[in-house]
Amino acid sequence: MNAHDSEKVIGTLEQQGYAQVQDEAAAGLILYNTCSIRDKAEQKVFHRLNEYKRMQGEGKKFAVLGCVAQQEGEKIFEKAPYVSIVSGSASYRNLPQMLARLEAGETRITGLDDRQTEETFETEFTARSNPHRGYITIIEGCDKFCAYCVVPYTRGKERSRASDSVLAEARRMADSGFTEIQLLGQNVNSYHDPSGKQTFAELLDAVGQVSGIRRVRFTTSHPRHFSKDIIDAIDANPALCDHVHLPVQSGSSTILAAMNREYTRDWYLERISWIKAAKRNISLTSDIIVGFPGETEEDFEQTATLLDAVGYDAIFAFKYSRRPNTPAIDMPDSIAEEVKVERLQRLNDRQRNLQRGSYQRHLGEVMEVMVEGHNRQRAQVIGRSSQNKTVNFTTTQPILPAPGSYLSVRITQTFPNSLVGEAVQ
Repeated sequence: MNAHDSEKVIGTLEQQGYAQVQDEAAAGLILYNTCSIRDKAEQKVFHRLNEYKRMQGEGKKFAVLGCVAQQEGEKIFEKAPYVSIVSGSASYRNLPQMLARLEAGETRITGLDDRQTEETFETEFTARSNPHRGYITIIEGCDKFCAYCVVPYTRGKERSRASDSVLAEARRMADSGFTEIQLLGQNVNSYHDPSGKQTFAELLDAVGQVSGIRRVRFTTSHPRHFSKDIIDAIDANPALCDHVHLPVQSGSSTILAAMNREYTRDWYLERISWIKAAKRNISLTSDIIVGFPGETEEDFEQTATLLDAVGYDAIFAFKYSRRPNTPAIDMPDSIAEEVKVERLQRLNDRQRNLQRGSYQRHLGEVMEVMVEGHNRQRAQVIGRSSQNKTVNFTTTQPILPAPGSYLSVRITQTFPNSLVGEAVQ
């Protein structure tokens, strides 16, 4: 989502007459797009800003964008007085006006929206970094207020784009040669069409029916809004990818309640049962937090056993870190850092062992792979399956297939995080 925000910002700047350069030394204006979802990411922001200090005598202008900008606001000017623009993600639509003020000589310009804004950042001027796979934001913001999460405070309330606008962008992308689209939102499946024409599942299906589009993905889903019609749509439309990312965060109902996730372990497992009952073999991935305040060893074990119950193809697991303004910041963070580290290691080790088995089921399978690039040292083509799995394969053709092309590949070897194969005619 942050990567797509950057694409939209770049496109907007190019329409204002700016040209993107690949090297900071050649830039007159440096925009730093930031994330504050975890403490480590936020600390990187201020480390990088400190590095920019050495450039302030070169006449360069600096802007800080995104979630850290929204969270810290004008305090960034105090920490980094050489920064000229501070803009939260909900204010990107005002960048042209902010840049005009910068060019007029202003040195401290802010774009910080109240979370109640109704505006979305729609632009036809997106500078897409990949000519074959592209993103479309269909909903911005979040109304969930999970106890650990800063997103509702930095991204604002949920606001959806009209389905007609989304489909128009999908058609423009298809006309430009894109074959894969990923629909984005902080809670993508809580999408609510302002025009009342389509549900999220119906919009998924409609994008998958756009001529020229071969693959449609979506992220990130919230279990509370994950409905069975989403699975029905995947079963019915071959363009919808065989992959669902459904963050669980914890396998303990006690911790889920403390996190304000609005569902239980059993509720989550019911949705998993829908996915497993699908006609298609749908890959499952998830996000997990270990060491949330109050998490006992028993709570952690319930998370560990959830891995076995679900059979994820991948997880993204992190240690809990306190975030400003969130309800959990007032909870005593009584779990020692070494305990968090040890639990995270145990969880990742368990998942890695499970993935060895889950990836082995593809041995001998022939799957469609979209080419992403080449590893010339190993004489391999790098691609991705509908299940969002990396596939490295060889081909007997004298000319390597171009990025964006689709090939059938027979899987000959498996690893915990990737597949190896050979192209078939």
